[in-house]
Amino acid sequence: MEKQKKIALINDLTGFGRCSTAVMAPIVSAMKIQAVAVPTAILSAHTQFETYYFDDYTDRMKEYIQTYKDLKISFDAISTGFLGSEKQVDIVLDFIRYFKTDSNFVIVDPVMGDYGKLYRTYTKEMCDKMKELVRYADIITPNLTELCTLLDMPYPEKKVSIEELKEMCSRLAEWGPKHIVVTGIHFNQTQIANFIYNKGEDFQIVMVDRIGGDRSGTGDVIAAIIAGMYLNGHSLYESVKKAADYVSKCIRYCEENQVPRSWGLCFEMFMKDLVE
Repeated sequence: MEKQKKIALINDLTGFGRCSTAVMAPIVSAMKIQAVAVPTAILSAHTQFETYYFDDYTDRMKEYIQTYKDLKISFDAISTGFLGSEKQVDIVLDFIRYFKTDSNFVIVDPVMGDYGKLYRTYTKEMCDKMKELVRYADIITPNLTELCTLLDMPYPEKKVSIEELKEMCSRLAEWGPKHIVVTGIHFNQTQIANFIYNKGEDFQIVMVDRIGGDRSGTGDVIAAIIAGMYLNGHSLYESVKKAADYVSKCIRYCEENQVPRSWGLCFEMFMKDLVE
């Protein structure tokens, strides 16, 4: 029998709102991959709600991770999501240096901002730290805002071209990542594009219909499906296609059933689609 694979999910744990580890763990579990949580913070609900409980886990992360070192646990993949401070990035860098091998991969979702604006926690120093983390990634899944920020480029005022995306991804790939997926590009009024760059190969594009507005946790769902599919031996294109189609189905269901956007994606309704 094939040995079951394990993925480390370095992200916050949020109770309500369908984001971060709360969506990533069940998604990779449906793909028969064991999810191993490494919490960066604990929240009762995500920060888009008017009230929430927040517990920063930074000062306990090293001791928490030490257990995995003592138990000599190995991982087939390492996934990182939102990181709230420079200290957290340093802890994650140590985690990757310790657990990274020639036979596993690191996928980084650089959760920094969107629509040309960075999140409040992202100072210049924090952006520099994220640039350092990206160098350890095999796969990185930035949106256009994050791609521009990593490259110290202004957010484009007009629609970005394919040639511009190729050039930007080529520059970022020089830092280390072999694969770059630029997610959620507003291609036109009715379509969303996901641009796939593979070092040394031609680019690929996955298009989906533009349905409704943004929902919390969508990036976490996409990153989890890409990580799980890729870990199970699928190509990056197949992984991104699966993620984009799955998210579209979830968004359509949410819109039809008038689910508040802050409640995230009703990913639970289609879990069977992820079982191979």
